[in-house]
Amino acid sequence: MKGIAFLPVALVAVFAVGCSSTDRRNAAANHGGRSDASAVGTTGDPDTATVSASDKDFVHDIGIANTAEIELGKMAVAAASSADVKKFGQMMIDDHTKAGEQLSMLASQYNISLPDQLDEKHRDLRNKLAGLKGAEFDREYMSAMVAGHEAVLDKLESRSDKAELANWKTRRANPTTGKKEKVEVETVTVVPEKSANPVTMKINQWAAEAYPIVYAHLEAAKDARAGLKKRMTTQ
Repeated sequence: MKGIAFLPVALVAVFAVGCSSTDRRNAAANHGGRSDASAVGTTGDPDTATVSASDKDFVHDIGIANTAEIELGKMAVAAASSADVKKFGQMMIDDHTKAGEQLSMLASQYNISLPDQLDEKHRDLRNKLAGLKGAEFDREYMSAMVAGHEAVLDKLESRSDKAELANWKTRRANPTTGKKEKVEVETVTVVPEKSANPVTMKINQWAAEAYPIVYAHLEAAKDARAGLKKRMTTQ
């Protein structure tokens, strides 16, 4: 089986957002003494800078997925029998550790709480993988990585400009063969969905920056899974 080319890059690049503590105190004084950073953003206008429930849910869900990738990546490094699966697991640890730090910075600027533990679905997956070894672990882990990254991409797509995202996907395909081309994820960007709410806009920008790299992770996971299936049929 050919080796899989992995991309040792950080998952996301967070935009610097928010205001200074002095600005927040001044904004609070101008709005009836409120100092809740989750209610007043960079403009000081609570009507346009409120952190919506959907913003909080998005950050919460991505935070859980990010933590899960790290925990399951550590399991892959320890339990996988395939060198490619171990390499993929290490990439998940490296990329998602950086992503977690950056997501935490973004969340803290708007007082958005991040989960401190996995949800039931990811705990069940972790417990399931903990009972597997060798080739069986490899297959189940890579299948979970494909499904997990597809789910994250769905969430990121909801924060991206739909027309531009369709163009981005089209540009990735060779017009002659229709096959997907490799993308330099550091230079190719996705356009975020526009929002009048500055908090939502910053989160959308974050998601758009993350999209190409998560997409690359998904392609790597699919390649690894296909390689494992091919190995089984040739043994």
